[in-house]
Amino acid sequence: MGDYLRLRQICLVAPQLKPVISDIADIMGLSVCYRDGNVAKYGLENALLPVDTILLEVVAPFQPGTAAGRFLEKTSGRGGYMAIFCCDDPDARGARANALGVRTANVITHAPYHGVQLHPRDCRAAFIEFNHTDGSDDILGPYPPAGPDWQKSIRKDVTQALLGVEMQSPDPLALAEHWGKIIGIAVSRNASGEPELQLPNCNFRFVEGASDLMTGLTFRVNDIAKVRDTAEAKGLPAAGDAFLLCGVTFRLAA
Repeated sequence: MGDYLRLRQICLVAPQLKPVISDIADIMGLSVCYRDGNVAKYGLENALLPVDTILLEVVAPFQPGTAAGRFLEKTSGRGGYMAIFCCDDPDARGARANALGVRTANVITHAPYHGVQLHPRDCRAAFIEFNHTDGSDDILGPYPPAGPDWQKSIRKDVTQALLGVEMQSPDPLALAEHWGKIIGIAVSRNASGEPELQLPNCNFRFVEGASDLMTGLTFRVNDIAKVRDTAEAKGLPAAGDAFLLCGVTFRLAA
């Protein structure tokens, strides 16, 4: 598939938004750009923080029986919930996924935004969403899920970019190939020999683990030790170049 595809957003799920959002903001030097009232109909509340041009979202259920709550129970609190990609034609990508046996879970249209969410059971590990916003071919253009002025909340004094997403599976290559077919990217290998999917603005690497999960995010930061020490001061498990927050490993790279 030669058409436009970028990672637009990563969504994590937490039992409560507090103190996860303030912890992420304080440790990573990020600012909340938006809280979207549209997610309330799913029994959720959320907050989004831009990491350069990729949005990091955290959702939390405020009532029982939500899909996000069931996800947390199933993963024992591992919070990697959704990988959201912007593209030219979400419907065409959704149809190609359907042809692979991956069902559509939800279609969202809030003009000028249109999104197709695929079923997490069929995607394995996490939801995949494809979306498009009319008039937003520029990665810094309008993106309604992040609010009207999300660009003004971008901060670079601590964190520069989201570089990568870590996926785990008992069969990392099979999961990489499955995701590669869904999003239309061929599997390659990184320097460590791990299967990965390389997007123009981020890469997904696939590692050995007990079950299919999104388990980690890698960020480029200005000062690894300072960020890790801030996480440690908040009582989070931290060691070397990583700490654990919201059931996900935040890895730090220079």
